[in-house]
Amino acid sequence: MQKIYSKIGIKSDRTKNITKHVLVSFVYKGGSILTSFLMVPLTINYLDTENYGIWLTLSSFIAWFSFFDIGLGNGLRNKFAESKAKGDLTLAKAYVSSAYFTIGSVCLLLVIVFFGLNFFIDWPRVFNANATLQNELGILMPIVFSFFCLQLVVKLITTIYTADQHHSMQGKINFFTSVASLLAIWVMTRTSQSSLLIFGAVFSGLPVLILLWLNFFAFSKTYKEYRPTLSLWKKEYLRDIFGLGISFFFIQMAWIVITTTDNMIISQLFSPKEVVPFNLAFKLFSISTMLFTIIVTPYWSTFTEAYLKKDYSWIKCSMGNLKKIVILFCLFCFILLCFSSLLYKIWIGKNIDVSFRISLLMCIYTCLIIYLTPLNYFINGVGKIKLQLYQTILMGILNIPVSIFFASYCDLGSAGVILGTIICILPSVFLSTIQYNKIINQRAIGLWNK
Repeated sequence: MQKIYSKIGIKSDRTKNITKHVLVSFVYKGGSILTSFLMVPLTINYLDTENYGIWLTLSSFIAWFSFFDIGLGNGLRNKFAESKAKGDLTLAKAYVSSAYFTIGSVCLLLVIVFFGLNFFIDWPRVFNANATLQNELGILMPIVFSFFCLQLVVKLITTIYTADQHHSMQGKINFFTSVASLLAIWVMTRTSQSSLLIFGAVFSGLPVLILLWLNFFAFSKTYKEYRPTLSLWKKEYLRDIFGLGISFFFIQMAWIVITTTDNMIISQLFSPKEVVPFNLAFKLFSISTMLFTIIVTPYWSTFTEAYLKKDYSWIKCSMGNLKKIVILFCLFCFILLCFSSLLYKIWIGKNIDVSFRISLLMCIYTCLIIYLTPLNYFINGVGKIKLQLYQTILMGILNIPVSIFFASYCDLGSAGVILGTIICILPSVFLSTIQYNKIINQRAIGLWNK
């Protein structure tokens, strides 16, 4: 491996570690992408188009509650990396303990409240579904929500791995989850009748089981010295994580609104069936974002370490390389767009039509996200996130009305929803670029440096 690094000019140990984990992640992420694409036609065949649309909308609705980790996941990521870089292992364990027990308590309270409210919610009306699904959704929603809340707690282990620069772990977990899900849907298509309840329970439970196993393994061996201990939960440790985490919380909440409300808007304005073509386009172009995320994810915690050590030359070199990769992935998006019609037919057949307009706008949206990701990872990694906080809150407030305006009043249909999101994201492209340049050249003052 050292010979390969020498031949391609990689000298920095920091870059070597990133490269190693990126290569491993590509293998696992490639498998995850393949299995997720194989799952779509099987799922549509098992559930039918309308129920699949309901499941997509339901999943987006549940995802809104991920902001109840109150930013502690990202706060832990930065603080754990800082503590380890300084060699303070006791403080690192205290941060882990505070994050686990705080999010665990919040999630327990959420589950209790949700079970109580569930009796009074008309779920078919929420998802614009057939009224006959009330009983099934009334049983399914508490199950899915409970698994989701449990997942918020147990997925913190992947944050620890990432903060410790073991960046490929998240890809491995996603791969095993995807394979298990593919096997599950394959078995269900052969052993049971179509059931949204069974499907939802299985698919929300599998990730939790895999993450529970990883927690048990990690805290028994790899991270035994960081095993959560209730006695280490203290307000000052929580305040350290939460001080940075509260900003991450609002940023995360705004991005959840921006990225997950589209399904609900389409379902309410049109029908659950219309959610499916929109999501097929999203899934096709998400190949680019998923692969690009493999490359850029290791940089967050590494940027934190490099910035603390004032290694600005390494940061500039890394960002220069990432910009070149951004261009390559945007070109890949354009290639996907050119062949999108053919790819849809090969993938799901001719039963579901995805318009070129939706594909074009999804391509543009994906390119914007790819461009923004390394900039925001750097800004997040160094903790200068106040400007991003204001941007994303404004974007989150505007996204729903702007999307509804284009979809309904401009008669653009589902394509109008993604157009509204694009318009809301555009200002961040310019502001994040300016902020990065100011910080890295040590000219950031005022809001740019907060």
